[in-house]
Amino acid sequence: MRFRPGAKLDSGQVQDRRGGGGRGVAVGGGVGTVLVVVVLALLGVDVGPVGGGGADVNLSDNQQLSSSCRTGADANQSEDCRIVGVVNSVQAYWSDSLEGYREAPTNFFSGSTQTGCGGATSAVGPFYCPADQQVYIDLSFYDDLRSRFGANGGPFAEAYVIAHEYGHHVQHLTGTDRKVGNDREGETSGSVRLELQADCYAGVWAANAVETGFIEELTDQDIADGLDAAAAVGDDRIQQRSTGRVDRESWTHGSAASRQKWFNTGFRGGDPRRCDTFATNAL
Repeated sequence: MRFRPGAKLDSGQVQDRRGGGGRGVAVGGGVGTVLVVVVLALLGVDVGPVGGGGADVNLSDNQQLSSSCRTGADANQSEDCRIVGVVNSVQAYWSDSLEGYREAPTNFFSGSTQTGCGGATSAVGPFYCPADQQVYIDLSFYDDLRSRFGANGGPFAEAYVIAHEYGHHVQHLTGTDRKVGNDREGETSGSVRLELQADCYAGVWAANAVETGFIEELTDQDIADGLDAAAAVGDDRIQQRSTGRVDRESWTHGSAASRQKWFNTGFRGGDPRRCDTFATNAL
């Protein structure tokens, strides 16, 4: 994945809380607890109030991002700037494609932070909080994606994660997230359908990424890395790796194969109307 060197980045779409979010409430207690949180919230739409308190205020310091992340050339050299460029591209696509789209910031944090959904730690993985309509990510997750979940990694694997979270923002703006209700577990549950649709939306963005003006090219290897990342965080893969067994009745995000299928559906179709995972026989 290469960015157009002359593309102008908007670092204002990313808020940097690293080093300033120590007031978050820790979620801990060993591997089992962390696993449960990851399964429930990894790349999820709503981690809920995982701790106390409201959203952070005045914790962002964007001076470094604004001074170092100015162009696509910077995005080709720096992970921080690359994520800024991805956020810019994803939001440019949805701004042009969804009437009434409202931009949502991505927050970098380290360790823990406060959100409109309560306190959160890096253990929950990247997530979207509908209460404050913001995306949160501790960038150390990308190391976990490779070391803990066995993904190949790569710049586009990182981009897939961000695009998935903005898929949840689109779902919130369109009211799709309200279809889930209490149907939150099981192979064909509302929660799984929501997650697979966000994967499909990530694929739709990828199909249109070059047209946003930020990204110069996506290669076949980039798409392969995105598909690999989608599979790595499938419920069956996570369960097999952590417990040695697969329990379909407890799924919240979908199988590795389903996550790849729906990313591909979005990528090959390039149209969000192809992403109706809530249709009766969609799964």
